[in-house]
Amino acid sequence: MSWQEWKQVPPLEFIAAQKANPAQTEITLSWPRTIGLWLAAFFTLAIFSFLYADNPFYKIAESLVVGVSAAYWGVIGFWDTLVPKMFGALTPGLVKSLVQPSLIAPEMLQQISMVFALILGVMMLWRLLPRGGWISAWPLAFIVGVTAGLKIVSHVESDLMAQAAATMKPLVVSVTDASGATNMWESWWASVANVLLVTGVICCLTYFFFSVEHKGVVGGAARVGIWYLMITFGAAFGFTVMGRIALLAARVEFLFDDWLWLIDPNHFRGL
Repeated sequence: MSWQEWKQVPPLEFIAAQKANPAQTEITLSWPRTIGLWLAAFFTLAIFSFLYADNPFYKIAESLVVGVSAAYWGVIGFWDTLVPKMFGALTPGLVKSLVQPSLIAPEMLQQISMVFALILGVMMLWRLLPRGGWISAWPLAFIVGVTAGLKIVSHVESDLMAQAAATMKPLVVSVTDASGATNMWESWWASVANVLLVTGVICCLTYFFFSVEHKGVVGGAARVGIWYLMITFGAAFGFTVMGRIALLAARVEFLFDDWLWLIDPNHFRGL
């Protein structure tokens, strides 16, 4: 058994190879990739067509995206989770001889845990039967409880302790360069950044502190906290919009460059 690997080359190389020897087979036209390119362009335009109105082309593209994604992750889940972990633990000899020769023999504890997981999986599928749907609530409750117990420690460390420690910064910072001398400009900006950070945390916490009426100093701090929150939400929204615009620009570049050949920013098709 042998394999032949192909890699994509710029159209200039294909044109040059065809001019040098029309019978050459080292650089050939790939019909699967060409058809895939046209399908990608069609589905991109079909999704963009929703900007005009809801239409059958958009519905077809949407259904295909959902269906293909579900099928892909279903296959990935079967071969990466069920086969090596569950079936490999319950029937290791059969899995190793048929589909996964590199399977490591499971331990007894792993086999017992997979039997328990199989029982929970069967109980969850009970929801599809006309009667006894309440049985599926037991594995769901077990999954939610175990996940909450496992995640609460990591979330407390990452979301609570780490963020609280990140706000405990000195208000006066001294920045030195390679020679050991103090850089006054960078030290000043680092100090300002820490002061703004600590002030913002205190003001935002004050805004959400409802045991005291927001008047006087407390009211002023709460209003400053509102400004901090609005700036944060605006920056987050702007970052999200920039990401979506980048995706839109990538698709437009695909249509005009790879599909229509109207632009050539990488000089793949011209001198």
